Amino acid sequence: MSRPDRLTCEEMFRRLDDYMDRELSADEAALVREHLETCAVCAAEYAFESSMLRSVRAKLSHISAPPDLMRKISLRLAEAERRGE
Repeated sequence: MSRPDRLTCEEMFRRLDDYMDRELSADEAALVREHLETCAVCAAEYAFESSMLRSVRAKLSHISAPPDLMRKISLRLAEAERRGE
């Protein structure tokens, strides 16, 4: 970071996915929110990415996966979790 209390646009973009996934610490999330409140360019990017994510989630909720596929995915996720991935 350039200063401990402010993010540059580059630093904000590196954190954007984690911010959207709620994977940042409370302090880092606050820095991202502050940057988004003061930077129109980054706020527009965040709005676009949030919109895309909502759209994909909405579309996925209408797709039915075969039960066998869901079982295979669940097993793979459990295996990855046990390995610490």
